[in-house]
Amino acid sequence: MTEYYSTKTNFFGNSNPEKLIKEFGSPLYVYNEKILRQRCKDMKNLVDYPHFIPNYSIKANSNLQIIKIVREEGLRADAMSAGEIQLLLYAGYKPEELFFVPNNVSEAELKYAVDNGVLVSVDSLSQLELLGKINPGGKAAIRFNPGVGAGHHEKVVTAGKKTKFGVNIDCVEQVKEIAKKYNLKICGVNQHIGSLFMEGDSYIEGVKSILAVAEQFEDIEFVDMGGGFGIPYKKQEGQAALDLVSFREKLSKVLEEWTDKYGKKILFKSEPGRYIVAECGVLLGTVYATKNNYAHKYVGTDIGFNVLARPVMYDSHHDIEVYRNGKPLNEDDTEEVTVVGNICESGDIIAKDRVLPVIKEGDILGIMDAGAYGFAMSSNYNMRLRPAEILIKENGDAVLIRRRDTFEDLIAPFNV
Repeated sequence: MTEYYSTKTNFFGNSNPEKLIKEFGSPLYVYNEKILRQRCKDMKNLVDYPHFIPNYSIKANSNLQIIKIVREEGLRADAMSAGEIQLLLYAGYKPEELFFVPNNVSEAELKYAVDNGVLVSVDSLSQLELLGKINPGGKAAIRFNPGVGAGHHEKVVTAGKKTKFGVNIDCVEQVKEIAKKYNLKICGVNQHIGSLFMEGDSYIEGVKSILAVAEQFEDIEFVDMGGGFGIPYKKQEGQAALDLVSFREKLSKVLEEWTDKYGKKILFKSEPGRYIVAECGVLLGTVYATKNNYAHKYVGTDIGFNVLARPVMYDSHHDIEVYRNGKPLNEDDTEEVTVVGNICESGDIIAKDRVLPVIKEGDILGIMDAGAYGFAMSSNYNMRLRPAEILIKENGDAVLIRRRDTFEDLIAPFNV
């Protein structure tokens, strides 16, 4: 087996998986502050163009302490809901540092953003009309669909000919008519082609498409290029990281040439979510049962899809590390197993037919790269308690940043 990612990065700092489980319970989300801060720096240096700022998409991970660290690193933020706006403001962001990029929301939610001084981007003509009625004479941004999509699964492709997102790029004149009707200033355009691309060509083609739209508007203040930057989920197979060096060179050239043509050095934004937090997160869980059902061996854990939904939703791959007595298990003795959770659903599978070291009851598993869309998508399905979240500080110490659910939390919402 290749060297474990957690060993290379000293992921668990001054502790180890066994100690962390004993102190904070199982399952458990663990985040590494040093890796988180480095990924923020990666995105801040995405292009050489001077007027650029990344907006962290907090839907990937909305833990308050994670958001505060991202803010400390100088990233602004995107919000998809009024609740996300509320949390970002609580984390210390100023309204002008936020960008509301909702999809099919109510008048009340749009008004909430406007009343709080947060710039809104709409992704349909009807929502632009509604925003005009709410905020006549104000500013607005438009999310366009450039006709180019990308992603590791059809459910995460958010542009192209078969997606619900964005205004078609041939509707520019209709956008202008609605804006004129309500005296709205179209101050920015944005896009998002999809999630988890590992080579930059499709992204750059999407950028070129949105720039072609932007130049049809006079006095644009910014262009949001979108996100979707991928991370190597198959590190144990030698998958390489996204080549940001060559990507930076190509993208910077496109932006410089376009702004020279447009005649104004506007602001460019991006929307990294996954790239910022995925690799800084590991989900720990405990093996409680192993068994053979006919020709298949199953490893039963407490990591149900209520804790990590990505595999059941997207057939997503996560590398798995095995720990025994607090140490990584790198035995030569391996076997093919299917790793499953404790939810009463046949689809509750973390990894199917995966070759791993021979696992015993009591071993701890580390589900790698779980910082994005892990806890954020967790639930109380089967009335399971959501796990705690902890942060391994830069000095190696572990601190609790969200407590584990209690049985009282399950009962509290009921009117009893």
